Amino acid sequence: MEFIDVLTRNQSMIAGGCLAIIVILYIAKRLFLVRLRAQMQQQDSEHSHFYQVLILALNAPLNLTILTILLWLIRYGVTITGALAKEDTEILGHVIQAMVIITLILFVERWITYAIKVYASRSPLLNNTRSIASGAIRALLIGLCVLLVLGSLGISVTPLIASLGITSLAVALALQPTLENFFSGVQIIIDKPFRIGDFIELESGEQGFVDKIGWRSTWIKMLPNNIVIVPNGKVSQSKIINYYYPEKELSVPVEVGVHYNSDLEFVEKVTLEVANQVLLEHEWGVESYDPFVVFHTFDNSSINFTVMLEAVDL
Repeated sequence: MEFIDVLTRNQSMIAGGCLAIIVILYIAKRLFLVRLRAQMQQQDSEHSHFYQVLILALNAPLNLTILTILLWLIRYGVTITGALAKEDTEILGHVIQAMVIITLILFVERWITYAIKVYASRSPLLNNTRSIASGAIRALLIGLCVLLVLGSLGISVTPLIASLGITSLAVALALQPTLENFFSGVQIIIDKPFRIGDFIELESGEQGFVDKIGWRSTWIKMLPNNIVIVPNGKVSQSKIINYYYPEKELSVPVEVGVHYNSDLEFVEKVTLEVANQVLLEHEWGVESYDPFVVFHTFDNSSINFTVMLEAVDL
């Protein structure tokens, strides 16, 4: 009450106008986002996903935007009425500039974070790098925000950037094995020599199912239900046998030999009929697979050929 008594009539009108504008903006923000969010959740398309990410990204930045507008209105009011000294008004202006920078950086960070979250389920590459990408982008944007805010406050950031460069070089040298594993993990995820769930064999002899591809190591679940944790640097440099590439099904070659007097066309026809019957009747056979015959060897007493079948890998 004492604060109201101190204010002049013009100052009271400005304060009331600022409060009314902020309340209107907040209500409009709530109504706009709630209605748009309800409409987007009823759809399932590229545009709905885009607007869904936009809504999630706008929520917190809009609150900061309203607060920034409030500060700007206060600065405008005190400038007109002369309620604050010029130095104090300039400080308030720097604070407003910092708020604008923080709002923009926060919007970009939220946009990227929620975009990764929404689209991760549709992209194996993005899903595997989700935590790494989000953390790296967040750290980069926070650093950029700090530098821009310091610059807006009139603080020279050139010495800070130079010291950060030297510090980064020292940290990179100290963490060289860790960085090697990190970039090797990114290379594995992009190149995709194997995927989560694939059965692989490393050059060192470990065999198992890929359980996890992390930023530092790859986890392989072996048949005895043990986990082998291999640094990504070693995985990327070793020879790998992927038993699930190019397909999960296993090719089964069957070697057969027939007499030289045999009719090879008839032999091939009968062999394919039997092979198709085996694929249909056997529980592990792939019914959609078309078997084929390859004659390859003239042996001492027979003509040898191979019939290729395909079986389900359990």
